[in-house]
Amino acid sequence: MYIRENTKLSDVDLTLFMKYISLTGLMCFFSLVSIAQTTPVDQFLDGKSVVLVSAATSPLPPINWQDLAAEIHPALVAAGGDPVAYFDLEEVILTDAIKNAYASHFVTRQIKNIVLLIRKEDGRLFCHIFPFSGNGNIIAPGNNWSTKASDKDEFKEQIQAIGLNKRSENFLVIEVPEYPAIPGLENNSVNSGYIQAAPLNLDVFKLGILLTGAAGNESFLNTFRQDIYGKEQNQVMAEQRAQREGIEQIFKAEYPFQTEFLTSSKSNQQLISEKVQFILMKQEGREADLMRSMGVPLEQGKNPDKIVVKYYIRFLVRNELYIGEKWDASPDWRIALKDFLDQITP
Repeated sequence: MYIRENTKLSDVDLTLFMKYISLTGLMCFFSLVSIAQTTPVDQFLDGKSVVLVSAATSPLPPINWQDLAAEIHPALVAAGGDPVAYFDLEEVILTDAIKNAYASHFVTRQIKNIVLLIRKEDGRLFCHIFPFSGNGNIIAPGNNWSTKASDKDEFKEQIQAIGLNKRSENFLVIEVPEYPAIPGLENNSVNSGYIQAAPLNLDVFKLGILLTGAAGNESFLNTFRQDIYGKEQNQVMAEQRAQREGIEQIFKAEYPFQTEFLTSSKSNQQLISEKVQFILMKQEGREADLMRSMGVPLEQGKNPDKIVVKYYIRFLVRNELYIGEKWDASPDWRIALKDFLDQITP
């Protein structure tokens, strides 16, 4: 509305003007409220979902992650969801390169939601629904829908209740779970430069050691792995302190060359300028998955589902990853670290 200078509004014009301002304000207010009230459930009922499953195989009856997916899929569909693909969480989080490949595929498929299914060793079941972050983190801490149950029937009932009295916008939903391959990861590996040897010149340049604790380098998604999910914060902190102290003790006893304990983030260029050309790295996961991702044949007699820790060294200058000549992963991180240092030092 254009008002000329020194022109007075009539009472009618003023009333109309005030109504216009009030109506505009109300429209903006309700738009903001509508955005603020969008919940993980609303998004679940109006967009594709990917389901990541982490299932302990020890509870009776034994069940693998695909069995759990097949069991829960009808409940997710009945709830109004559109679960288009199921993946093993342990494989997704195996390395940053693999996780980024999954995230890129999710972006391509226009995934909106990440559903997490967890089965603990005692048989308890948990479900979380997060918005897909759109990047390599896959999910981020924040608002999510969750439920838990001690048996599958109760668990499925709670999931089906997600869409109770709500309209789903998901149509043409698949009736059976699908386990598609990720482009570039058909063999569950990526070309990440793993070398089965010890790095040279450890006696010349410093080895950087990240002092971030048991879970400090793990992303938020990693905390949903069935063997660590649900740990109390004080327990996690105690484990982190113990690991920091243990790492220092092992290095003092086993490593004769220069080290630098890193407590803050630095760029590769900064580290190299400070003569830190090597970084100690760690992966944790099922042994078969780790060996496959690093190009090591699975040995007969090994339990492929055993959760182990594997240390290796990243050479910053050429981004090469040295895992040593012998496979030395262990469920005990102390043993894994000691054995790795033993084989890469004289």
